[in-house]
Order: sequence, then C-alpha cells, then structure tokens
Amino acid sequence: MSETFRTKASSINRALDQIGDKWCLVILQEIFWGIRTFNELLNASGMSRGVLSDRLKWLQKVDCLRKLVPPDNPRRPTYHLTTKSTEIYSLALMATAWENRFFAHKGSRRIVLTHQVCQRTFTPQLCCVKCDKEVQAKDVTYRPGPGFQIDDRAKKVRRRSSVETALGPNSLNPYLNLIDIIGDRWTANVIALAYHGFKRFDQFHAELPIATNLLSDRLKYLANKDIFIPVPYQDKPVRYHYHLSEKGLAMFPFFIALLQWGDKWCSDETGAPVITNHTPCQHDLFAVVRCSHCQRDINPNEVTFEWIEN
Repeated sequence: MSETFRTKASSINRALDQIGDKWCLVILQEIFWGIRTFNELLNASGMSRGVLSDRLKWLQKVDCLRKLVPPDNPRRPTYHLTTKSTEIYSLALMATAWENRFFAHKGSRRIVLTHQVCQRTFTPQLCCVKCDKEVQAKDVTYRPGPGFQIDDRAKKVRRRSSVETALGPNSLNPYLNLIDIIGDRWTANVIALAYHGFKRFDQFHAELPIATNLLSDRLKYLANKDIFIPVPYQDKPVRYHYHLSEKGLAMFPFFIALLQWGDKWCSDETGAPVITNHTPCQHDLFAVVRCSHCQRDINPNEVTFEWIEN
C-alpha cells in the first residue's frame, strides 16, 4: 500500500497531483504542439528515457493521454490528448500570457497569438462570465463547498528537479519558466495558499504536511524567483512575511483556471471543495478565457500562433 498524507480537500491540489509534475506539464505542452512519438518527445524535452516512459504511463493512467498503435507500424505508437487534457488549453493560454509579460526580454523569442475571429493579435484574459471583468486575486473570496473534506493524498518520491526546463533543447516552448516554478507540488501549493492570505512560515507549515527544511527551501526559491517578497516582521530570530509580488499576483489567473479544471475533472461525487466568489458582481465565479480585443470566448481552433524575436 502506498504511503499517504492528509490535507484539506482542494481542486488545485487534486489537479496538481495528476498533472502538476514538471515533466508531465512538459509532455502535455509538447503534444499540444503536435509532437506525438516517444523519440520526438525525448528529443524535444531533454528528459531521460526512464522519466519519459514513467510520465507517459502516468498520464495514460489519469486519462490525460491515449496511446495509439498503428497497425502498419506497431513499434511507433503515438500519444494523443483526451477530452480531459484538451481542456487544459485555458491553462496553456494563461501560462503563455504570464510568460510573455515577465520573460519577453530583448534577444528572447516570444509567442504571438492571433484570434482568427477578429483577425487581431491578442493577450488571453481570464474574465468572469457574469460581469465580464478580468479576474484578479484581490477580487476573489473563498468559502467551503459541498465537497469540503479531508483528502488522503499519495506521497510521491519525485523530487523537485534542479534542471530547469528553460535550459532544455527545445526553445519553442511558450511557458517553460512557469513550468519550472509550479512544476513541483509543494512550490505550487505554497503559491496557492498565498492567494488565501497566508504570509508566515508557521501558517504555511500548519497547512502543509511538509518538513520545515523543505518549506524553507520552497519559500527561498519563490523569493529568488521574485514571486514572493520577504518582509521582516521580527528580529532575533528574523522572521518574514511573504507577500506576493506583481509577478506572483499575475500568476493568479493560471491558478483559477487550474482550480476550475480540477473542479470538473478531479472532484468526487460530493462536489467542489471550495467555492470562489467574485466580489465585483457578488456571484460565484466561473471564468473563461477571452480575446483582449473582441472580448469573445477563445476556442482552440480559432487561434494561430507564431514566434517572433524581441
């Protein structure tokens, strides 16, 4: 029997347990780009054969990939998205918007999206379907949902990789910096808790069953990545409040899209563990990705892309 630990139920946690591993995210991203075979994925991602094989099996187990074996070439199977993983598209768009905003420095390449409906290049925006306003962290509150409970989650032995995917062989990846930050369960959990108002080490530690040295490592990592701003509130010993930076707050739409995906695909029969409320309109939040120009909902088959040099 696999070892487990207990946390409050969260659709974000459940989604991260299925697809939040860095290499799982890389594989899904590459398949979005049309890479289908094992060797193509191996060359594009830079991961080892063993890691790639393990993650492909896992993504099939959680119904995010399906493997097709051509009758005329059984040694060259291809991997394809399922309905479940196709709906990660909104996550990919919000990740791309964040990446373009914070990593489009001179000399780098960035992806430009064109909405075929209005024929304009656009920035994806996550908007409330009730009031049409763009969703921001300061405008969202939370309350327990019908599925609020305690989850028994499997402990995983995978460690946070020290190899940054942004340094991998495939430079045509639109959100590798975000994958490096959130592609570790504990790091992503800490960021998610910060949106709930958590600021101190002891608050994070009371919520997460994580060793103190690991939590310290994640907090330092997020500070070094400019996601958190550490502000001392006590001397002898020095203790810090960890405030979300502009860069950290801008990641919020990605996490809301992740929560909604988790609500749909990772919840049990009791329903969503947490309900989000959009304070500007006082409605329960349901958000969709829209074009920044025509404000229409974005469908995958209506978007084209190209890479440009900054």
